Amino acid sequence: MPFTQFTSLDFDEIKASIKDYIKANTEFTDYDYEGTNLSVLINILAYNTYLTAYNSNMVANEVFLDTATLRENIVSLARNVGYVPKSRRASRAVVSFRVTGLPAEYRTITLESGLVCVGAGNNNNLKFSIPERVVAQVDNGTATFSNITVYEGTLLTQNWTVVGNESEIKYELDNSFVDTSTIRVNVKNTQTDSIKEDYSLVDNIIKVKNNSRIYLIQETVDERYRLLFGDGIIGKKLENNNYITASYITTSGESGNGASNFIFSGILFGNNNENNLIDSGISLITTVTPATGGAEIESASSIKYFSTRLYSSQYRAVTARDYEAIIPYVYDNVESVSAYGGEELNPPQYGKVFAAVKPKNSNYLSSFAKRQILDKLRSYTVAGIVPELVDLKYLTVETTSSVYYNSSFVSDTDALKERITNTLLAYSRTTEVNKFGGRFKYSKVSTLIDQSDQAIISNITKVKMVRNMRVRRNTYNQYELCFGNKFYINPSGYNIKSTGFSVSGMDGVLYFSDTPTSATEGRLFIFKLIPQRGVFIVKRDAGKVNYNTGEILIDTISISNTQKDENVIEFEVSPDSNDVIGKQDLYVQYAVNKSEVTMILDTITSGYSNSGSSYASTSSYPSTTNYIRAWPKELR
Repeated sequence: MPFTQFTSLDFDEIKASIKDYIKANTEFTDYDYEGTNLSVLINILAYNTYLTAYNSNMVANEVFLDTATLRENIVSLARNVGYVPKSRRASRAVVSFRVTGLPAEYRTITLESGLVCVGAGNNNNLKFSIPERVVAQVDNGTATFSNITVYEGTLLTQNWTVVGNESEIKYELDNSFVDTSTIRVNVKNTQTDSIKEDYSLVDNIIKVKNNSRIYLIQETVDERYRLLFGDGIIGKKLENNNYITASYITTSGESGNGASNFIFSGILFGNNNENNLIDSGISLITTVTPATGGAEIESASSIKYFSTRLYSSQYRAVTARDYEAIIPYVYDNVESVSAYGGEELNPPQYGKVFAAVKPKNSNYLSSFAKRQILDKLRSYTVAGIVPELVDLKYLTVETTSSVYYNSSFVSDTDALKERITNTLLAYSRTTEVNKFGGRFKYSKVSTLIDQSDQAIISNITKVKMVRNMRVRRNTYNQYELCFGNKFYINPSGYNIKSTGFSVSGMDGVLYFSDTPTSATEGRLFIFKLIPQRGVFIVKRDAGKVNYNTGEILIDTISISNTQKDENVIEFEVSPDSNDVIGKQDLYVQYAVNKSEVTMILDTITSGYSNSGSSYASTSSYPSTTNYIRAWPKELR
């Protein structure tokens, strides 16, 4: 058995290879390999070879970032390209409170770092802390602590003394679950010295001088972190007997999200004197913003994805792909990012890069978060390129499924329907959708429905795309709505369906729809429904629709009210392709709660009608009878 011919990792094939090798020897040509003790030896050899090959394969995989599976190895490989994985993030709340009845001599009140309050979370109480002291001015015996950001978790402190060769000392934090954004480091010349110097965390060594008081962090084993200091060339070097103090908050991550009712548990003292403790006159805490933003440590798959992209950008934002890597690096609360150049727009806007960000645990970025991101991007952007953050647009996919089943295998159709719904819910939470550039895969959804239960024979599933248009009431505006996917065209029209709205000077509830004028374009019109009479067109030319690009352009109109809440009109269309893709700033989501599943008895498979004469067929094409998105019961 030449080594060059041994390519299999399957036990049975290894065993067969060993037999072939032995048979090549004339002494064992006619040997009984199954009925003798030699078969036991062959099994042992094959098993040992199999284990060795498997272990060798796994060890080789762990050497490369693409194939590594153990987090510690992935972190180590990412370290080679200068990437530090994101730590856990503590949920943050903004609170305010007052302290009254203070002595006249008090000029300031200090809120000590550490525990501030306790908040009610998911069936448990959560501690919220601050990493640094907060000082408030006293005015007429009252001090007000306004808009203090508190972090879910416990503040811990750790100290080291530099002894001997500083380069050989490892400054490792003793605890896991650290939120690295809360780490505060200061250094004193000696432990007894009263003067301390604050050190700042940097993520790269650009603009770092030999006397810069900086430190870096590095993830080690068990999701713990190590502090790295300068060497006198890059960053200030520590000296013998220097006393290092590091404080940080350990957090439970996502578990802290949602806390909103807080009880004060902090330490206050007056005039910056720790002997002047204050334990009265403290008002109830007002919650300005409930706790949000808590997140788990960066996953292995995310490290693989972003480390190589950030390395390829070399910490410079030039291409759209660079922005997709750098924005999550400078702003933690990012679920998905899409960036594209202004030259891709129509008309093009050269010299600009547009980015849409889907934050975690919320639908849109706040104005404050946008300013934060743009401020941090300035140190990465290249002159001549202007980044601009745009609000993401949700492209919602809904399905209507007619599921045929065999009654011989199911007694409760409601339970069967629930299993199908749960299967679709599981798919809706995958990374194929719920992201920019996401893709709703029709064939996969159809297959998942068929595989939900052995009683299911087949399914006919139709796909709809839905987008919300937010209107400005009682003002004249033009509107543009982009779906980013080609529309299915019915020559008779009514390809576009909308929810109702009102216009001043026009009676009744109005709706948008369309009439094709060519193979690629159509005209919008406004109509209303009259009981027993049907459609009555109010305005024949209300805008344009481009079926190829999936764009709806609405002419100037003043909308006074909408049937949907929050001044929203929903637009529904059928895609030309059942695979729906989120392009540029479109964030794809699959709304299972708005999708329909109808159970239909398969009379042929169930044995009720072998001839198929009573078989109920379902159309695979969009309905031509419903003209609006929300079909009123009285008009059905």
